[in-house]
Amino acid sequence: MAFITIEGIEGSGKTTLLDGVLGALRAAGRDPLATREPGGTPAGDAMRAIFLDLESALNPWAETLLLNASRAQLVAEVLRPALGAGRIVLCDRFVDSTIAYQGYGRGLDIERVRQICDIASNGLTPDLTFFVDVCVTTSQSRVLARSQTADRIENQDPAFHERVRGGFHELARQHERIVVLDGEASVEAVIAAAMRAFEARVR
Repeated sequence: MAFITIEGIEGSGKTTLLDGVLGALRAAGRDPLATREPGGTPAGDAMRAIFLDLESALNPWAETLLLNASRAQLVAEVLRPALGAGRIVLCDRFVDSTIAYQGYGRGLDIERVRQICDIASNGLTPDLTFFVDVCVTTSQSRVLARSQTADRIENQDPAFHERVRGGFHELARQHERIVVLDGEASVEAVIAAAMRAFEARVR
């Protein structure tokens, strides 16, 4: 049993890393489960659509509460049952993203954001977190390359994404579970580094 989360700014390569780690674990005969935030459940996916919609004029605290409503549902419906069954669970984003985006990015009181996240996660903490780090310039070029239509978060100004990236770095300094990976490296190199960290830290 292990709970692994993958974090980073937009276009950092989180989903690519998740797919790579998922494949490596399956090749090793393991049975991992992959999910994402916001979303991962029918109710959570509906909240995700609202959260990312350019027409959603959400107040930052409403944004935080919406994310955590989705999280509470995911923890209860998917994460706790899978971990209780002894599975490895990979999640694309978790609490660290809310603290980085809504706390550091939006400028909300970080301790209050953390308290809300603690209620929603019901005490669940990752065993290992990969922070895939890229500069904001790389992030923006990758987002533009994959789609001409940015979502509500991708559409934020560069200064916002700089604050979010800085928030992730601050969280990495605070928590030993967070492993910083060079998202500017090749996909193969990033996956290999993640798997080395996994083998060293997860029993």
